[in-house]
Amino acid sequence: MTTVRPILDTDLDPVLKMIHALAAHHGDAAVITKDTLARDALGAVPWLHVLVAEGARGLVGYAALCPLAQLQFGVRGMDMHHLFVAPDMRGRGLGRRLTQASVAHARDLGCRYLTVGTHPDNHGAAAAYRAMGFAARPAPGPRFSLRW
Repeated sequence: MTTVRPILDTDLDPVLKMIHALAAHHGDAAVITKDTLARDALGAVPWLHVLVAEGARGLVGYAALCPLAQLQFGVRGMDMHHLFVAPDMRGRGLGRRLTQASVAHARDLGCRYLTVGTHPDNHGAAAAYRAMGFAARPAPGPRFSLRW
């Protein structure tokens, strides 16, 4: 049986490994460190909400949520920025359980919506999100960022 719960400091190393695995899957080189993860998920003012899936052999998945807002409407939301399930645990409903736990967590925080993105070619994930009640949204127009 697998349980889903908030991240603890003892989870940092296995979650870091999963973040690196997800980045590699997408062709990225993760540079996040244990200290950065601790700051962002467990710090005095956490920037992220991380839920982990724990089974008999340890952690087997995680979801990372980022706060959002529609300020003009006074509405809070969350973006499920990462969803990862260990390859040998896929197809067992764990992604669905992490998503449902993410929705519940967002609701507990007074949020009124949860967003999630997926690669356009990931038709299985898109179908799974639709089956869980997510509505497809059109891609946004031009996007910009400022880095310093």
